[in-house]
Amino acid sequence: MRFLLRRLALLLAALFGMSVLIFLALRILPGDVASVMAGLNATPARVARLRQELGLNRSYLQQYFEWAGNVVHGNLGISVLTGRDVGVQIVSRMQITFPLILIGLLIACLIGIPLGAASIVARSARVRQSLHLLALTGGAIPALWGAMLLILLFSKGSGLIALFPSQGFPDAGWAQAGSALASLMLPAVTVGIIVGSSIMRYTRSALQEMLSSEFVDMGMACGMTRVQAVLRIGLRVVSPQLVSVIGLTFAEMITGVMVIENLFALPGIGSMLVTDVGNRDLLTVQSELFVLAAFFLCIGFVVDVLHRVLDPRLKGAGLLSTAGGVQ
Repeated sequence: MRFLLRRLALLLAALFGMSVLIFLALRILPGDVASVMAGLNATPARVARLRQELGLNRSYLQQYFEWAGNVVHGNLGISVLTGRDVGVQIVSRMQITFPLILIGLLIACLIGIPLGAASIVARSARVRQSLHLLALTGGAIPALWGAMLLILLFSKGSGLIALFPSQGFPDAGWAQAGSALASLMLPAVTVGIIVGSSIMRYTRSALQEMLSSEFVDMGMACGMTRVQAVLRIGLRVVSPQLVSVIGLTFAEMITGVMVIENLFALPGIGSMLVTDVGNRDLLTVQSELFVLAAFFLCIGFVVDVLHRVLDPRLKGAGLLSTAGGVQ
């Protein structure tokens, strides 16, 4: 409980610091926010009226606490351009982006962890070298080029094998689950291949160190083969490290899928952010950036907790430090 409370306090402090940075960044940028949002041809009267409507004529401290107070109560504001609730729009867009990231990460793990382990335990040196080359090649593929290649191969209408749609998302959303899932498959495979290559390289590197470790030697002394010791003991020992890599990758993917969403015309959070930046709806962008930052920090919090669960040594260290404090 003490560990969770300490981590939760750090999370709240990080969220506060991130909110301040995001708020100040949009104020420190050259130009007035109201002037930027009003456009180049706006009259001074129009700019002054917009500043008053947005509350920009008040001090930064008053503006920040009003915005932060609204965020704490779940109110992310109203878009000046569309008049729609920003929170409702983000929730609607996350129903596309979040499943896309989850499916892409699942594909990445199914590719990266087994092939990374196989590149270490395979008996043939040629197979190991081929898998290592595959990991390097997959990580070097640009997302845009890989997506275009998948469209040419597997999209309906223009692909050699017509399997999945290459553009858009069903108007009914997840009410048409089959169509919605099919529309996410090509972008998810694109993300999965690129991210899976990174996980594959890290898995290979982590298990490479396990080959000469005392854990594998102990397993072999108990009657396991080298392959069994690496797979049954080595993977378990490096699992906290893999959780860190997968967790950080999961958090980074929410911004990394922006290019993919725009290419496949998916109305996700990435395309929403790009559109709002292009439309100069900066106060809406402020709330969107905070939500993305909060998501990233929450993933870090979950990874810390999983480390505590997966690695008994951290529990032991916590008990020792607690005993030392009592002494």
